[in-house]
Amino acid sequence: MAISNIRYGEGVTKEIGMDLQNLGARRICLMTDKNLSKLPPVNAVLNSLAKYGINFQIYDNVRVEPTDQSFLDAIQFAKKGEFDAYVAVGGGSVIDTCKAANLYAASPSSEFLDYVNAPIGKGKPVTVPLKPLIAVPTTSGTGSETTGVAIFDFKELKVKTGIASRAIKPTLGIIDPLHTLSMPERIVANSGFDVLCHALESYTALPYNKRSPCPSNPINRPAYQGSNPISDVWALHALRIVAKYLKRAIRNPEDREARANMHLASAFAGIGFGNAGVHLCHGMSYPISGLVKTYKPKDYNVDHSLVPHGLSVVLTSPAVFAFTAQIHPERHLEAAEILGADIRTARIKDAGLILADTLRKFLFDLNVDDGLAAIGYSKADIPALVKGTLPQERVTKLSPRPQTEEDLSALFEASMKLY
Repeated sequence: MAISNIRYGEGVTKEIGMDLQNLGARRICLMTDKNLSKLPPVNAVLNSLAKYGINFQIYDNVRVEPTDQSFLDAIQFAKKGEFDAYVAVGGGSVIDTCKAANLYAASPSSEFLDYVNAPIGKGKPVTVPLKPLIAVPTTSGTGSETTGVAIFDFKELKVKTGIASRAIKPTLGIIDPLHTLSMPERIVANSGFDVLCHALESYTALPYNKRSPCPSNPINRPAYQGSNPISDVWALHALRIVAKYLKRAIRNPEDREARANMHLASAFAGIGFGNAGVHLCHGMSYPISGLVKTYKPKDYNVDHSLVPHGLSVVLTSPAVFAFTAQIHPERHLEAAEILGADIRTARIKDAGLILADTLRKFLFDLNVDDGLAAIGYSKADIPALVKGTLPQERVTKLSPRPQTEEDLSALFEASMKLY
């Protein structure tokens, strides 16, 4: 169980300069993106660095939904800068990019594909020491401040993949709820859906003691190990917070209690799924993002089409949980109840349908696009979507119910329209 160092509280960002002093850091790389570089979260970090006389260089060229090329650009910057610590201020895109930059700058002779997950890359274990990385999340979503995972779009194959190793986990996550106040409504919604799916998928994942074969050496044990009694505690707690606060956080930007709680839920779910893993919603989401045509989401200030990660994950959730509920139906029913379903007269064999209906209602209430068709996909795209899911073994193998290509086709088809 790899547990993250977290500091939580309004205004804790002002301590970051002291943290870097305490680490003895002399040259800092501050990573963010072009939108955030003008907003209060980055300002708060800059003020603290200035106050404690910290020498830094800023890299604000992070791409929202990163690609292999955008990772490589950041890696190049990190190698040139010879930094002795990193600070990432942003959502998952920024934090993941910073993890990759830290890794490859520490391992300058490695090829890019050396650490990328198999079967796309070589999936080598990380054996080099990395520099400290402090993550300051500004969305209530990815939980990237707690995990050893960095995800990107591999353009050549039009598929998302990533790097997964406990070694790239941030040294410290600074969770300052003030930063969530600058999030627009759809970013609150989409990043919140990521928390929802992290919690549901890690709670329903293949149990850790059913995963096989056992690694020949502990260094090869994956970060994502299957559902386990410790991750379950975090996943269920995160799910309860999502049920209570996500709608409020989306509907009222002034609702500080709701936004602060969602910020914390993101980290809680991160600690859960960072050790248990996710499964089909995430495995299927990677081609949904990677094969995007012209979709441009509301509230995202970007110059390229993209499907926000949380949206790409949640659109398949009703179909996925209807499919996986054959295994551990009681967990699916428990999740439905937490999300508001009345299960007093429910039959255990209907658990999947009940959870799927509960999710549909939840998404409908929050004005979510009506399935994959609404973001530009049709039945003709299903073979390509399935083909893009097949290499995602790191997560698809954690589905409690194994799936064939036909099963995946049926799941994509069922996700074309939700309501």
